[in-house]
Amino acid sequence: MDDRTAADTRAWLILLRAPGLGPAGLRSLVRRAGSAAAALADVERLRGEFRFGSDTLAWLRQPDGARVDADLAWLDSPGHHLLACDDPAFPGTLQEIGAAPAALFVAGDPALLWRPQVAVVGARGASAAGLAHARSFARALAQAGFVVTSGLADGIDGAAHAAALDAGGATIAVMGTGPDLVYPRKHRALAARIAAGGALVSEFPPGTTARTDHFPRRNRLISGLSLGTLVVEASLKSGSLITARLAADQGREVFALPGSILNPLARGCHRLIRDGARLVEEPEEIVAELAPLAAAQGQRLRDRLAAPGAVGPGEAASPGMPARDADYARLLAALGHDPASLDELAERTGLSIAALASMLLVLELEGQVGGRGGRYARAVPSA
Repeated sequence: MDDRTAADTRAWLILLRAPGLGPAGLRSLVRRAGSAAAALADVERLRGEFRFGSDTLAWLRQPDGARVDADLAWLDSPGHHLLACDDPAFPGTLQEIGAAPAALFVAGDPALLWRPQVAVVGARGASAAGLAHARSFARALAQAGFVVTSGLADGIDGAAHAAALDAGGATIAVMGTGPDLVYPRKHRALAARIAAGGALVSEFPPGTTARTDHFPRRNRLISGLSLGTLVVEASLKSGSLITARLAADQGREVFALPGSILNPLARGCHRLIRDGARLVEEPEEIVAELAPLAAAQGQRLRDRLAAPGAVGPGEAASPGMPARDADYARLLAALGHDPASLDELAERTGLSIAALASMLLVLELEGQVGGRGGRYARAVPSA
């Protein structure tokens, strides 16, 4: 389980299932109380301020213990994580957006949520050419070091996820269900590959089934996690246009592929281009546009984590090692040339998953560590 007390984890799971308590209200409640556990303990005092409905209050007073225990059992499985908005490992890109989620369930590597990402989205009923374009762009973006993020839907989404993995890169699937249910069911094998070599992400608790209103909510996370969103094919009524609009509203870059004027799946992209999206024909155009933003994102993380003056008495920092020297030295000592998962590194070092996720990204940026498929090893020095 991640780096929080058992009481606080249980409190978060109870709050996340409370009917009528949405992400904004939940974030505000936890911020006001100081922690999820404190919020749950102070329900009676806070009920007037937050005007809990009768259903909300009934659940908070007497939650379904069996359901919460099932959520805890899911979290106890290897590679399963809960990232709450008060957690240092919660992705900073999502803290910046409007309607930010209160928490995320992650199956896979949570460190990927801090890496520079590009969303690749488009039509479910994509054409053969559209699928080929999605694969080509996702492959090139993954090879350029970007995480490819999408929604695990049929068509463009699935093609982009698979191509990123096939290229040896990483991919994140943001789900409209709980993290334990796959929709569409035909993507169960793909979802297993993503959990092993990337991350499945959901703001919905385990066991949550697909609902129509879940997918627009999911789309704001796809765009919010990413530096830019590429729309490959989309009709004028496509949900991909919602993702593109959300990306623009969030201050992210929007890219669109042009197509034939006779192709109805090109009309959504053409509308985006008319509305200001950047027309792209080659993956390198996206890489060139986003590379400075990716570098800035990495530098912000360095500045936040590698605080100066943390080297203890009698200890010397290794060349290029970030300044929190004792923990970084422990991590580097635990890393060999055989790749290890986050769970294995947590067991070896005694460090939390949240701390490891951030530290590994800093070490990757410094060129000391390489990561692939959710596993990490020391980088091989160049001759």
